[in-house]
Order: sequence, then structure tokens, then C-alpha cells
Amino acid sequence: MPDVYQNSLTVWYRQGKEDEPVKKLSEDAEKIMAERFGKDTIIALATVENEVPSVRYVNAYYEDGAFYIITYALSNKMKHIENNPAVAIAGEWFTAHGKGINLGYFGKEENCRIAGKLKNVFSEWIDNGHNDFEDENTVILCVELTDGLLLSHGIRYEF
Repeated sequence: MPDVYQNSLTVWYRQGKEDEPVKKLSEDAEKIMAERFGKDTIIALATVENEVPSVRYVNAYYEDGAFYIITYALSNKMKHIENNPAVAIAGEWFTAHGKGINLGYFGKEENCRIAGKLKNVFSEWIDNGHNDFEDENTVILCVELTDGLLLSHGIRYEF
């Protein structure tokens, strides 16, 4: 195997069940992900309901193996995720699977740290009237990545 490919492989580690490995991005891949997606970025988010896939573009922010999205708790995407948390995403030279987790109301104390980051990252549009931060159905969706493929300068980073 060429060195460039060996260097692009990610580190695997296990937590809990032996048959369900949790994968961690390599240091190089994490750096690329943070540079590429650690800002306001548009990704495609796919969900499934009754064996029918649905995909939509969302604004997202990446940090430490997860994407964060401000959304509405009563939206179709959140209804789909409530019934089936398995999601797929795609972005600039990147595709992955993940688990959608509703972190709850944007304004709740437990979300203070990530909500502050999202306010900053999405500052160009966050107060345009689209979001109602007084409404407890304005929530943060976290997509924890489980596996994926990142391409950068001819190198495949698989995790």
C-alpha cells in the first residue's frame, strides 16, 4: 500500500459493543474537515421515512466529528430523525453517514456553548427573521458522524 494512502487512514477505536466500532478521523482529516466545514457551510442532509429517502440542503457547522444545524423541531426532517436517527450527508468532496440527535431548544442552558458558536458562525443570516429563538421548537440538530469519505488533493480519507 502506498505511503500516501497509509497516512490517510483513520484510527479506529472501540467503545462498548465489539461489532459496532466507533471511528475517529485521523489528525490530517480532522484538520481538513475543520478548515472546510468549521464555518457556515451548506451540506445535503438525507433522512428516511417509510423507506422513502428525503434530502435537503441545510446550513451546518462542523466541530469534533459532528455537524450542528439550527432547525425546527416540528419539521419533516426532525420527524424523520425521531423515527429513524440514521442520516446521510454530503458536502464539498465529502460524504458520510451519521446519527441525528435532537439537542433540544436552542436557548436551553446545556446548549449555551454550541449555541454561542452557531450564533457567531451563522451571524450573516441568523437574525433575518427565519428563526424564532423565543420558540422552544427552535432546536439544534447534531449529526454525529459514524463513517464517511473525505477527498482532498488526491488523497482519500476514509473513516
